[in-house]
Amino acid sequence: MPDDTLLNQIKDPANRPNPYPLYARLRQHPVSLQDDGSPDGVWVASTHGAISSLLGDPRVSSETLPPADRPKTGNPITDFLIKPIRDRIVNNHRPFIFRDPPDHDALRSAVMHQFTSERVQGMRERSDRLVEELLDAKRDVRRFDVVDDLAYPLPVTVICELFGVPREDEPKFHEWATQLASALEPDSLTNDETRAKNSRTFDAIAGYMGDLIKEKRKHRGDDMLSGLANDTTPDGVKMGDYDLIATAVLMLVAGHETTVNLITNGLLTLLRHPDEMERLRADPGRAPRVIEELLRYEPPVQFRLRRAISPIDIAGITIPEGGDILLLLAAGNRDAAVFPDPERFDPDRKGVRHLGFGGSLHYCLGAPLARFEAESALTALARRLTSPRLVEDPPPYRAGAALRGPQHLHVAIEGMGD
Repeated sequence: MPDDTLLNQIKDPANRPNPYPLYARLRQHPVSLQDDGSPDGVWVASTHGAISSLLGDPRVSSETLPPADRPKTGNPITDFLIKPIRDRIVNNHRPFIFRDPPDHDALRSAVMHQFTSERVQGMRERSDRLVEELLDAKRDVRRFDVVDDLAYPLPVTVICELFGVPREDEPKFHEWATQLASALEPDSLTNDETRAKNSRTFDAIAGYMGDLIKEKRKHRGDDMLSGLANDTTPDGVKMGDYDLIATAVLMLVAGHETTVNLITNGLLTLLRHPDEMERLRADPGRAPRVIEELLRYEPPVQFRLRRAISPIDIAGITIPEGGDILLLLAAGNRDAAVFPDPERFDPDRKGVRHLGFGGSLHYCLGAPLARFEAESALTALARRLTSPRLVEDPPPYRAGAALRGPQHLHVAIEGMGD
């Protein structure tokens, strides 16, 4: 029988630097029931085959968020009249990653109508310039924090510019996004304090986005938010205000939180594999294969939560209707049945079918953006850093287990080249 404490060990911050031995133990059973503190536990899928099967199974639902329940204020009018209305609006207008077809498909289609390849690729040169500007600002230092000095400011600037968020407002999104990212952690669904913080944070960012949407309707720009606020898709879809706010919040949060981890995990991995760092420095054309292997080896999203809407027979067990399912993407990425020598970082690996961006209906919409932002950052770091070394290994990690990455990554250098 599988050890039903493994998931709790994965969530333990002490195991954040290296959860992979725990993933290997879970893979001994493709799907296992784990004790997560809830009455019925959670079914964890940990092999590449089981995860891939469940990602495409229509009996698996993404509607996992509990009903909205904003904290009471003590004001009777607010608590008994306004609060129920706000909770109902949130319940009916979730971000599309927490929705199933047909709502998911209609909202994603509307976003794709604006999130075009041309618009996204148009930011590639901007991403390259931003990386150089951020590194130029550190030209005279001999130690810098990759997270604070590059990995956070790069993607937040790119996604804000895509959405037409004024440059002076960008710092607000750091705190908002960090808090809202906790909604992907399983424990946040039952932790009243975290849910209350997320509600307040969502109200703050939603209020901001609501005002910005009104401005985009008065004075349209050539940004994504202007398009979403004003245009109808060829299928006749035009988002209402509440869905538009939820979508904008999702894109702004997801559009940089995961990329922060991809860049930071990427440099950490390269510094631990100096031969690969040198190869990238000598041949920047290797970057795409380096990024794909990083998405397998150290993915920014370790797992996602789903729910069975009817019984599912898989790997010799039956997940019951209503059962919570945790898709342990990072474990599937190191499945020896799919990846020879899976614990080795090998950018020359052939036919990489990683789960770093999920899959099926919910495959990461921002994957092209994340790829070239990471490419911009890692090629520039490999070229410009002289004799880089980690100040602390392992570095301190962020609290979350789902979005796993260093909270800080301090690197000592002898100089910053051109």
